[in-house]
Amino acid sequence: MKLSELKTKLLTIEDLNFVQPNGYYVAKHFHITEVGLITKHFMDCGSTIRTTKAANIQIWVAQDIEHRLTPEGFLSILNLSNSLLGDDDLDIEVEYQTETVGKYALNFKDENFILVPTQTNCLAADKCGIVPEKKKLRMIDLGNTTDGCCTPGGGCC
Repeated sequence: MKLSELKTKLLTIEDLNFVQPNGYYVAKHFHITEVGLITKHFMDCGSTIRTTKAANIQIWVAQDIEHRLTPEGFLSILNLSNSLLGDDDLDIEVEYQTETVGKYALNFKDENFILVPTQTNCLAADKCGIVPEKKKLRMIDLGNTTDGCCTPGGGCC
């Protein structure tokens, strides 16, 4: 999700809910403890120098169970960070404490923000000799159609 989409969604909802990958909601009394600009300047395994930027939002749950952040309050926090984040429509990264600090992407579904696990990946697979995985098909998924098959008198041969 991009920063602009997050801001737009905040204008359309009444309650601010985040759903973890396991389906559980983040406790309603969470805090947004940080909004930051993450700039990552690195070299991939193929020796290509890369730079990425993202808007980072940190969610933290404390013991003050009376705390409730509204969509309007969250939008206000984001607007206060405009000078830090700049004019780029950045991807959103969310940090949330589980067994360790997890890094998540953000989606939106059914009036809720969904924390989506992020994955590592080789950015230079062609230089590392990594062959893309072939899609596995099951024979039953192919069906019985003769579309695309050679048939007598079909003119394909």
